[in-house]
Amino acid sequence: MPTSVSRPRLIVLGSAAGGGFPQWNCRCPVCALAWDRDPRVRSRTQTSIAVSADGERWALVNCAPEILSQIRSVPALHPRGSRRQSPVASVLLTNADIDHVAGLLSLREAQPFSLLATPGVHQVLRASSAFDVLAEGVVERRLVELGASFDLVEGVRATIFPVPGKIALYLEAREEADTGTLVTDRQGEQTIGVELRLGEARVLFIPGCAAITDALRARLDGADAVLFDGTLWRDDEMALAGVGTKTGRRMGHMSMSGAEGSMAALAGLDIGRRIYVHINNTNPVLIDGSSERVAANRAGWEIAEDGMEILL
Repeated sequence: MPTSVSRPRLIVLGSAAGGGFPQWNCRCPVCALAWDRDPRVRSRTQTSIAVSADGERWALVNCAPEILSQIRSVPALHPRGSRRQSPVASVLLTNADIDHVAGLLSLREAQPFSLLATPGVHQVLRASSAFDVLAEGVVERRLVELGASFDLVEGVRATIFPVPGKIALYLEAREEADTGTLVTDRQGEQTIGVELRLGEARVLFIPGCAAITDALRARLDGADAVLFDGTLWRDDEMALAGVGTKTGRRMGHMSMSGAEGSMAALAGLDIGRRIYVHINNTNPVLIDGSSERVAANRAGWEIAEDGMEILL
């Protein structure tokens, strides 16, 4: 009988922006549909992904506050073998945002894994004693530099690179006090993209991005799949929804639509699958059949859902 061959896998554990969908305190027009159980919308947890080359050893990219429920919903991530053992071997962080690091506090049960991040992100974690629950000698904290390539888990090669963005929300006051200004599209350690090579496949994961540069366009060209920042449909979306005053630019996120949006900026590139992740609760693309969803689909974009699996 022929033997089965494991294929590299990528699973979207969570696909929403900070706060999830529906957001716990929100009845914006989109969240209201979810609270009212409208079948056109589906609940989503905050964005993270899991990747594996063999289906046995897995790496997480970002660690959302809902990481425990995300793990429970994916059988491949369940403990197996001995009484305490997890197939999760490593966690890579793309920045220090709460929705990307808070889940680490739930991975504190003396389980060995590697925690990878830029020096700047590790510094932020070190400054909070809460993260000391990731015990020294159990969790290996590995520094990874911009431009570096490394094995994220066996068979998965990762390269990290800067993308325009800003520091985490809870660090903004400190930056403004130190520098007198807040830069929302700086390129540095505070926001990174990840290029993953799984077998012959090349996948880009960029859950936060304030602008598309020429260098980023060149990197994305030819990718088998791109999972990209889909926070807002339009820059003033939160104000129009009546739930905030911040624009997408102020939050360090470019919009999907418009002449300066990501759909236009990435049009014409040779990309196998285009998938939006990190989708804000106000974004009407979350609604099946909405004009915004139709427009995104016509432009070749998929809208990620929790549990979406990509075989590579």
